[in-house]
Amino acid sequence: MTVTTEQHGRVLIARIEREAKRNAIDAAVTAGIDAALNRLEDDPGLWAGVLTGTDRIFSAGTDLRVGAGPPTPRGGEYGMVRRHRAKPLVAAVEGVAFGGGFELALACDLIVASRTARFALPETGRGVVATSGALFRAMRALPIHVAKQLLISGDELDADRGYQLGLIARVSEPGRALADALTLAEQICRSAPSAVRATLSAINRQFAEADDRGWAATAAATSAILDTDDRAEGIAAFFERREPIWTGQ
Repeated sequence: MTVTTEQHGRVLIARIEREAKRNAIDAAVTAGIDAALNRLEDDPGLWAGVLTGTDRIFSAGTDLRVGAGPPTPRGGEYGMVRRHRAKPLVAAVEGVAFGGGFELALACDLIVASRTARFALPETGRGVVATSGALFRAMRALPIHVAKQLLISGDELDADRGYQLGLIARVSEPGRALADALTLAEQICRSAPSAVRATLSAINRQFAEADDRGWAATAAATSAILDTDDRAEGIAAFFERREPIWTGQ
């Protein structure tokens, strides 16, 4: 299995385990995340969740060779990024969270990251755009100019800088992100679950219209680059492991 689950009291841990492919998201990972989060939402005995990768890597994003598989009915892309969740979800990040991996973390309520963590949105360097929420969630989680820098330059953000900017809730020592995320989730579970759900629902309701506009803007950006020469060149260069030669067309 590429996504495994384990229960710790009231907390469900979902772990992406495809390290040979840098935990890149294919159809099996999408289905696994979807199943885990369906379980989290549907089991009244579970009050919070943690999404993590392996000890060395969170996720390098979409598997460009095979794709991430179709969106799921309840979760959307990656089985997660359009999901209407009632229960809190914490991302525990070790190593890279690039592209779709960063978008998974942005779709969580809180992020715990070890000092090995690195966040990036490298899509424009491949002639494409971020399609799974980063075009609007990054600028909510970060100052607008930092979000722009990540989205259009491919620059990386480390855990300490992310904490300073408010992206990350807690910074952990290497190898401790999951343990610290579990501690945070267990702390949340000491609050009344009905009050936690009502609070998250109230917060999310205030962003519902903005989310709709964000997805519409994402669709427009995706459509704008779909048939460009730059998109074809960027993908070809990625697979050929060379620098792309852009034409701006």
